[in-house]
Amino acid sequence: MGLKGFVEGGIASIVAGCATHPLDLIKVRMQLQGETHVPNPNLQSLRPALAFHTTSLSAPGSIHVPPPPLPTVAAKVGPIAVGVRIVQQEGVSALFSGVSATILRQTLYSTTRMGLYDVLKKKWSDPKSGNITLVQKIAAGLVAGAVGAAVGNPADVAMVRMQADGRLPQAQRRNYKSVVDAISRMASQEGLPSLWRGSGLTINRAMLVTASQLASYDQIKEMILEKGVMKDGLGTHVTASFAAGFVAAVASNPVDVIKTRVMNMKVEPGAEPPYSGALDCALKTVRAEGPLALYKGFVPTISRQGPFTVVLFVTLEQVRKLLKDF
Repeated sequence: MGLKGFVEGGIASIVAGCATHPLDLIKVRMQLQGETHVPNPNLQSLRPALAFHTTSLSAPGSIHVPPPPLPTVAAKVGPIAVGVRIVQQEGVSALFSGVSATILRQTLYSTTRMGLYDVLKKKWSDPKSGNITLVQKIAAGLVAGAVGAAVGNPADVAMVRMQADGRLPQAQRRNYKSVVDAISRMASQEGLPSLWRGSGLTINRAMLVTASQLASYDQIKEMILEKGVMKDGLGTHVTASFAAGFVAAVASNPVDVIKTRVMNMKVEPGAEPPYSGALDCALKTVRAEGPLALYKGFVPTISRQGPFTVVLFVTLEQVRKLLKDF
């Protein structure tokens, strides 16, 4: 398929990414719930006299000032409540915060992985029958996902930061104007390596997502057609793609949670970073919030992964038909 496969995969990925961007933003916000290093603006605003106020006996006639109430931990809420709160506090447009980064990410990451997967699949298929085994499909997905993630990591970091910015106190927001502004400021303020922060996690997640998503779609689609359950059409594409989205969500969610937290962490000059790496982040997350924290945001993940995968493959099949003669 060559270059054509990259073009088809890129168009389908950009359409799917933009269509499901609000769901992805809600997922990121939910995955950041419960982080223990997030500054509490209420606590930071306490005056020293009140922050260290004691309840010792006071002199006669003095005015007793009660100590301020302890800051409460925000209750964890579901995806609908998170979405409503974003709209109420930040406006409807906030649901598309970082969409420019999504477009760049899909252009770099998904175009590469979709095109490379097709190239490898054709190269490894049997010359006579044209068939390829499930193991070979998974291997092609692992390779394609790793290469795509390495190429698209700067846009991925920018996207996570832009999506998460609204949850920070006003004074601590990065306020990136666009994905170009985000990448240029990260490079100048934090150094070029910051653009590949969490790249190991991004690559691991991309390998899992691509292998599970693309391989399972092809495999399920082939099974449906071979057994005559449905003909090759919209129904088959939707069924196979939704099943592939579920498989991808289950496989990738733990890595996605850790990736989101590592990419979003704010490192102050001279201060120790909240996480020293992926393993440290995973251990701290499990210790502080329990093992199920690794599946935090799973509902919005599957709510986004399902529609994303459906739109991705349905669009891909239509684009292939349109470009069939080119």
